[in-house]
Amino acid sequence: MHIENSEIGYTPFIVAEMSGNHNQSLDRALAIVEVAAKAGVDAIKIQTYTADTMTIDVDRPEFKITDPKSLWNGDSLYELYEKAHTPWEWHKPIFDRCKELGIIGFSTPFDETAVDFLESLDVPCYKIASFELVDIPLIKKVALTGKPIIISTGMATIEEIQEALDAARNLGCKDIVLLKCTSTYPARPEDSNLLTIPDMRQRFGCEVGLSDHTLGIGVAIASVVLGASLIEKHFTLSRSEGGVDAVFSLEPEEMKQLVEEARKAWESLGKVSFGATGSEKDSLMFRRSLYVVKDMKAGDVFTKENLRAIRPGLGLPPKHYDELLGKKVKKDVKRGTPLKWELVH
Repeated sequence: MHIENSEIGYTPFIVAEMSGNHNQSLDRALAIVEVAAKAGVDAIKIQTYTADTMTIDVDRPEFKITDPKSLWNGDSLYELYEKAHTPWEWHKPIFDRCKELGIIGFSTPFDETAVDFLESLDVPCYKIASFELVDIPLIKKVALTGKPIIISTGMATIEEIQEALDAARNLGCKDIVLLKCTSTYPARPEDSNLLTIPDMRQRFGCEVGLSDHTLGIGVAIASVVLGASLIEKHFTLSRSEGGVDAVFSLEPEEMKQLVEEARKAWESLGKVSFGATGSEKDSLMFRRSLYVVKDMKAGDVFTKENLRAIRPGLGLPPKHYDELLGKKVKKDVKRGTPLKWELVH
């Protein structure tokens, strides 16, 4: 549930990306929804495509993944999408379970048929994947639904982002969130360039979040401080059980921690503030101040032996120490007396 602060808006919206981590089991997909809801996420996102809507099954080198650093090295694109896709007949039970648990269920469509299908299920919003940001006809199709759009910007130039935004805005779409994204799997923190987030917000005039493929939650938490209003992280029940995206997905306890720590990070932003806060006021008395540390008789001179800056803070501020040395005390004072101007001759 979002909490509002008049200075900084709402707590970050946390999206758990299921992707292909259901491992072709509907029971596992539903379990992912349940565990994510228990971890405190705001939404579950799935992906709507088939191998045939993504690519074609041909034996040509450019249709095969041949990068030794890739998690999917050796797969053809068609094979990868076959094992990663979420069967369309699962969408309704997944979204129904989301509703039952009080979280939002939505999806990333990868072609126009997917948009038509998702519209038949009345999804509340849409996500455009980084690789589809350049598919202007798809963005126009989504914009015509009138629903909010979340757009990942991995690999995209300023011009490409602007083209995608123009395509959506020209068709009346007003609610758009851009996600800073690094389209490598897993991504390295040093490639995340989170300082782009405030620039994107100012440059493009819309909400900005983070689609994060790094390991752990550190990068996601850092994004909150830079103004990320939405965080998307891949999610699985257990990395050890495998799955196409399992390596860079959070497990349940980690997702719970992300939700909690993102809220703390957001709460810590507060406002520009100097001086003691309400909760610090009681601490002021434990600052250092000037105290008489030896018994003194009227007329005695203040010296380094009988005047010190110590805690607590009920005496004069230590900044007056040098000017008080050599001055005389007006009356007898006991060791442990806070020095006040009325005691100074």
